[in-house]
Amino acid sequence: MSGVAAIDCGTNSIRLLVCEVVRIGGDEVEVVDVDRRMEIVRLGEGVDETGVFSPQALERTFEALRGYAEALRAHGIEPGPESVRMVATSATRDAGNRQEFVDGVREIIGVEPEVVTGLDEAELSFVGATAELGGGDELETGVFAPPFLVVDIGGGSTEFVLGGTDGELVRAAVSVDIGCVRMTERHLRSDPPTPEQVAAATADIDAVLDEVERTVPLREAGSVVCVAGTATTVAGIALGLPEYDAERIHHARVEVGDLERITADLLASTHGERAQIGVMHPGRVDVIGAGALVLSRLLARTGADHFTASEQDILDGVAWSLV
Repeated sequence: MSGVAAIDCGTNSIRLLVCEVVRIGGDEVEVVDVDRRMEIVRLGEGVDETGVFSPQALERTFEALRGYAEALRAHGIEPGPESVRMVATSATRDAGNRQEFVDGVREIIGVEPEVVTGLDEAELSFVGATAELGGGDELETGVFAPPFLVVDIGGGSTEFVLGGTDGELVRAAVSVDIGCVRMTERHLRSDPPTPEQVAAATADIDAVLDEVERTVPLREAGSVVCVAGTATTVAGIALGLPEYDAERIHHARVEVGDLERITADLLASTHGERAQIGVMHPGRVDVIGAGALVLSRLLARTGADHFTASEQDILDGVAWSLV
C-alpha cells in the first residue's frame, strides 16, 4: 500500500483527501479513503469586486493548510509531486495577487499549488464523480444512464461536463462564473433577498446557461450528477436529515419539485432560519440560496426530472490523477 493526498482550494472551501492506494491485481488498483476534511475559508471573499485576495482571507486559508500539513505528517505522507497534489480554482484564477497565495502554500505544504484552468477543473470533477459509475449494478439497473452531465457548483464558478459514452471520457466541458459566493455578492445582498434581487440573479444565471449550451448540450444528458456543497446540502434537506450524513447523501436522488420547493424556501428565509437547518454547514448559510438557484435553473434547462448528488468530485479526481 502507498498513500496519496489531494487538496482542492476553491472560492469558498478548502478540502483534503488522504487515500491509500491498494493494488488488487495486475495494474488494477483500489483507492481507499483514509482522511477527508473540509474547512470553509472563503478565500474568494470580495475577489469578484476587488480582483485581489484580502489579507484576512489568505490568513484563514493558510491556517487551514497548517492543519492539513500536520495531517499529512501524521499519515506519513512526504510532500512531493508523486504523493501530494493541490489544485486551486476559480478565485485563484481571478486574483491579481495570487503569487502571494502560491508562495504561502509552498511554504506550508511543501508543494506548489496548480492554478488549474476551468476546463481542467471540469475534467477533474468529471473523473471524480464518475469513476465508480463505469459499470456494476447501478448502471445495469438503469439508475445511472450515460451520457453523464456532471455539474460542479462552486463558490466562484460552476463547471459543466458531458461525457462517459461511446468510449469517450469527456465530450464537452465549460466553466462559467456563476458560483454561489459570486452570485450572492453580486445580487443577493438583503436578508432575505428581495424579489428584485432574486429576479436579477435568475436573469444572470439564465444568460450564462445560454452561453453554456453553445458548448455543452445540456438537454442530451442521460443522468445529471451534481457535486460539491450546494448539491449535497440540498440533497440532505430533501432527505429530511437531522444532521449531515455523507453516506446517505451520496447518490441520493432529488426530484425537480423538491428542488424548486427547497430553493424557494431558502431564498425566502433569513440567515438565522437557514442556520437552524440540521445539515447546513455554518460556512454555507449565507450562500446556499444562490447555489440552490443555480442548481434549480440548471435542472430546468436540462428538462431532467431529478438530479443525483455525489460526494465524490474534483477532490477524488485529483487523487485519481496521482494514481
